Amino acid sequence: MNPGKATGPMSQMSSPDDKKKPTKASRLDRGTRAKLGQQLRAMYDEVVSQGVPSRFSELLTDLDNNEGKQNAH
Repeated sequence: MNPGKATGPMSQMSSPDDKKKPTKASRLDRGTRAKLGQQLRAMYDEVVSQGVPSRFSELLTDLDNNEGKQNAH
């Protein structure tokens, strides 16, 4: 056994000092990242603008009312 070199499962763990090699997925240029960000924001804004369906609002109200009744006992 070599005392200067760690062995076993713990030796395979990376330390905070290790430099991560960039992968192909992380090699997007600035323009591609900007376009992707714009598209994601547009999709998110569309979902947010739809609001909460009335059925969900009713369920939340019912839950709040039931919780209040349980706390009163």
